[in-house]
Amino acid sequence: MLGALIVGCGVLGLVVGSFLNVVIYRVPRGESVVRPGSHCPSCGTPIAARDNVPVLSWVFLRGRCRTCGAAISPRYVLVEALTGLLFAGIAARLGESAVLPAVLAAVATLVALAAIDLEKLILPKRVLYPGLALATLLLIEAALVDRAWGRLGTAAACAGAWFILFFLINLAAPRALGFGDVRLSPLLGAILGWFGWRYAVVGFFAANVVGLVVGVALIATGRMSRRQPIPYGVFLAVGAVGTLLAGPVAVSWMSGIR
Repeated sequence: MLGALIVGCGVLGLVVGSFLNVVIYRVPRGESVVRPGSHCPSCGTPIAARDNVPVLSWVFLRGRCRTCGAAISPRYVLVEALTGLLFAGIAARLGESAVLPAVLAAVATLVALAAIDLEKLILPKRVLYPGLALATLLLIEAALVDRAWGRLGTAAACAGAWFILFFLINLAAPRALGFGDVRLSPLLGAILGWFGWRYAVVGFFAANVVGLVVGVALIATGRMSRRQPIPYGVFLAVGAVGTLLAGPVAVSWMSGIR
């Protein structure tokens, strides 16, 4: 049964990843994610159903539009494959848990935000707020199903703590931490806090460790200057998702608490 759940969530992740590509491309440009339908950004030709199959269509078309031959960014297949793998990994980690839908919603939101932040250095409210609202509603549903009011309370407390901490950091050093990261913090605090306050702590430090290592590496190789802004939302997403996937192993190893 677990195997079927993992496969099903993986397939769902591929489909969701295809939609996330639309979000990632259109939202920063101020376009609707609903209309018009999927089309080639170069020639505007609507994409047929056979050419809109996650991952496979990009491979069969060799990364080019069937009509005009324009190159299709590898980002499309990477986002689809990554979302599918993450969904499958989260399903393997949580199993048939009532909180699984909430975590998947949060992960999908983080994938979209990280991709946009990496390219545009922004975390759009049009993506963040709906993702936060959906994840919150699904957390409440999970609490209702499992009667896990304690977990929901911890999630709410961690969301508030993350927001206050990030707000204070932004207030003290706005160039080091943008307000988009402040808006993102409640989502991360809530989804990690559901599993316990230690997860929220580990997720925060994991994000900073990833950011430090990547930042130092980029500066050392001359690919980034010290004054250049970094997509901190990417590191927050990596830290949070990594903590969710690693689970108790990461928490016990990094906090020394079993």
